[in-house]
Amino acid sequence: MRNKRFLLAIAFLVGSLVFFFSLPIPASSQDFPTNPITIYCGFAAGATTDLTARALAEEAQKIFGVPVVVENKAGGGSTVAASLVMSKKPDGYTLGVVASSAMDIRHVMLAPPYNPAKDFTFLMTYGNYVGGICVLKESPFMKLKDLEEHARKNPGTLSYSSSGIGANQQLAVEYWAKQAKLNIKHVPFKGGAPACTALIGKHVDFTAGAGIHLSYVKQEIFRMLAVTSAEQRDPEFPDVPTLKDLGYQDLPPQQYLLIAPKGLPAPISKKLEDIFRQAVHSAEFKKVMKNLSIPFSFKDRRQLEEEFPGNYKFYADLLKEMGLEKEKTK
Repeated sequence: MRNKRFLLAIAFLVGSLVFFFSLPIPASSQDFPTNPITIYCGFAAGATTDLTARALAEEAQKIFGVPVVVENKAGGGSTVAASLVMSKKPDGYTLGVVASSAMDIRHVMLAPPYNPAKDFTFLMTYGNYVGGICVLKESPFMKLKDLEEHARKNPGTLSYSSSGIGANQQLAVEYWAKQAKLNIKHVPFKGGAPACTALIGKHVDFTAGAGIHLSYVKQEIFRMLAVTSAEQRDPEFPDVPTLKDLGYQDLPPQQYLLIAPKGLPAPISKKLEDIFRQAVHSAEFKKVMKNLSIPFSFKDRRQLEEEFPGNYKFYADLLKEMGLEKEKTK
């Protein structure tokens, strides 16, 4: 009888082991990644942010050993892409490349379905969105001081174009105008290209450049009077001062931000951070950034978590003062 029970116990144990080992075993963080990684890009194909995201994906997949695919999810200044990232499992397979304005500007203005402080893991930044106050080459305004003096003598007569209400470049100009006590008119457009076209057509007196302005500066169609939203002068235009150089406070820089859903397991988060750090510091990626005239600026997760609360408060206060908080844009 005892032998029979013993044999039954052995049979049960063997059966249990067979069942256990037949179950699918989840991949450990050491195995990660075993599947393709998707990066949602907050802008359309061909946009500057898209080009950087694809260069980033190309370098990262060389290290990961699995495909890293970019999907464009444009809209709301990156809030559409950020919302999608937030909704995904925190397993490391869905990331986003968005403008940091989706966290500290558009979040205030558009009220998307996420809380930037609670719903994301900020993995890193790798560049800054910089702007420029530009006039036509034949303009009598040789320096920003010349434009300021004309605006003071002729209040309300100067106008400028931008890529849209609440765009970082528009906010930079308004913040400068507030400090300089200028009364100028804003003419918003849907994108940087039509904003530049408005200046070329002489429909405005100057433009708040949003990246595409640099090509016109290089062609000597525009003269750039100052660099905005910049931590330092553009190496390609070393003679053009920043607003800080001219004695003004500037906005916190808007950045190319790599995000993941909140709740990433620590080992997977570290692996993502380590590999994407390698990717953005590669010679090939930095070459792409230089060709696009984007200032390379790396910040890690710790730096961003320290920096973000201050930026959010700054923009929340500024947008409220300008009447652009979400309650007034619905």
